[in-house]
Amino acid sequence: MWVRRVILVGVVLLLGSCSTEEPEPGERMVDVGTHRLRAVVAGRGTPAVVIDGGIGAGAEEYRDLQSRLAAETTVVAYDRAGYGDSEPGPLPRDSGTEAQELRALLRGLGVPGPYVLVGHSLGGLNVQVYAGRYPDDVAGLVLLDPPPLGWLHGEQYADLLTMAQQVTERWQQAADRGRDAADPQARREAQFMRMLASEHSEMPGTSARLAEEIETFRDIPLQVIASGVANPAFGADAAGYQGYWIEQSRALASKSSRGTFALAGDSTHRLHTEAADLVAESILSIVRGARATP
Repeated sequence: MWVRRVILVGVVLLLGSCSTEEPEPGERMVDVGTHRLRAVVAGRGTPAVVIDGGIGAGAEEYRDLQSRLAAETTVVAYDRAGYGDSEPGPLPRDSGTEAQELRALLRGLGVPGPYVLVGHSLGGLNVQVYAGRYPDDVAGLVLLDPPPLGWLHGEQYADLLTMAQQVTERWQQAADRGRDAADPQARREAQFMRMLASEHSEMPGTSARLAEEIETFRDIPLQVIASGVANPAFGADAAGYQGYWIEQSRALASKSSRGTFALAGDSTHRLHTEAADLVAESILSIVRGARATP
């Protein structure tokens, strides 16, 4: 439980295969070269939707969304390295590494592309980098409250970035304390914390830089959804920071000639649960549009 609580604090501070056949629904462990990742496949149909979650959030967090989308198409959710049943991966855990591993996972699963990539929070950085590197693999992008790049670069609200960096330090300390624990579960938790600390530390570093370097998503359908509810944990900066995050999300949508923006005014960062209808319909709209395109 303490691990879960720590993860929540951090979140507050802050997916082409050559196969022509669809994989059977279910869970699989897939070798991505240096370690194995757990994936959950549901539904049938193309284009497949691939969900990459927020920091600390594995496949189970998006089960309801996956089940809803699976009524119309194939949906892949997965645990990044060190999450759930996935094995820890090499450091550093930046968006370039995680995009590469996601591509290997999809190829290993035999899920045919191109894909509709759905990225929540940190996952939003990962799928942007994926689309920038492998645009022919991507039928569409849905970004759920992606972190504002200007903030990650330290352009505004530096105090909040310092708070995020302090969370990274606490996670790394927890990882160091449990590294040599006699209890296997304690060691497992320490490995998880090590993955989180690396992901978190790379967000304002390599991950943000890789996303910033993408000048355009060309004509890839892109939907950016922002939350409208300010987070009280940000104190006096909460309202201003929320407005800034919204405007950064609105600007991000302009990176595609087919980009659109939506505001979930009554939702917090947990868009996949608190704005479930908007999120599901936005994803399925891109799926249906891809099917209608010759």
